[in-house]
Amino acid sequence: MTNVNVNGGGMHPFFHPAAHYSSPAEVLNDKELSIPEKRIVLSSWASDMYAVESRPDLREIPGTGHSVRLNDILAALRQLDGGDDDDPPRGGGVPMRLRRPWAAAAHRRWL
Repeated sequence: MTNVNVNGGGMHPFFHPAAHYSSPAEVLNDKELSIPEKRIVLSSWASDMYAVESRPDLREIPGTGHSVRLNDILAALRQLDGGDDDDPPRGGGVPMRLRRPWAAAAHRRWL
């Protein structure tokens, strides 16, 4: 575990993921964190709140002094879900066609 200098910002360092970790791999390898706790740390890093201006593929985690690639964070999250980090993200569910309210109303008039 790496000690990282964290700007206080009114938040206790324990609650700030950067206070303890400097990379997604470090989060994954921490034996003291449960899988849900690892997911919380990594998900917070993936948040747009940490996006680097004009570089949506990077996250600037306060206190680390370097940027982390969003792809690395997402790969770590996929590993937690039991997927290989080279697997592409799973697709969505079955497509559904929704009826338009105005079409349903027009259909009722003809019945």
